[in-house]
Amino acid sequence: MTDGHTSKEATRRSRPRPSAVVAEMGVLPSMAVTALGLGFLRPASGTWGSLPPAVVAGLLLLMHQPAWLIDLSMVLLLAIGCVACLRFGRAAERACGGKDPGQVVADEVAGQAIVLLALPWASVESWGSGSLVPPAGVSPLLFDLGLTAVAFLLFRIFDVLKPPPANGLQKLGGGLGILVDDLIAGAMAAVLLQVVIRFLF
Repeated sequence: MTDGHTSKEATRRSRPRPSAVVAEMGVLPSMAVTALGLGFLRPASGTWGSLPPAVVAGLLLLMHQPAWLIDLSMVLLLAIGCVACLRFGRAAERACGGKDPGQVVADEVAGQAIVLLALPWASVESWGSGSLVPPAGVSPLLFDLGLTAVAFLLFRIFDVLKPPPANGLQKLGGGLGILVDDLIAGAMAAVLLQVVIRFLF
């Protein structure tokens, strides 16, 4: 117990400053892997990194944009997160001094985007998948914002727990090792959410 505690404390003390990471990697690569600096926030940098897809989806819902635009936005965020990890992941590990460093949250952006893809929203025009009917007395917009929050929380649970096979794939090297476990966690959360909401509503 003492050795593990000491190791964690040493890791926290040795975490490089954001300015050092930016100086070593460059502005564009560091901002890409940290989701515009969200990965530098503490505590729970992975939670901060999961916010962009949920915030984008929530804003589009508030603006009553159609489901296809929400899905397109999620696909773009998924692509950006994947490219950032694969292109700059190894450099980020060198700059941050460890494997799958906490500052790298582009993988969380990608994983969270998967969970928010192709949801049958209640308040906006859906395409191909049909719309949900919220419970009586609940406004469609409020229902959809709640659904967005559930998608966010569900991904965080799967990302933290990393059930098999996600937990074993972190052993892969570089950006792929950073990314793939979050994609699998996102896919698991997405399947569970889709099954539950379509069964209940």
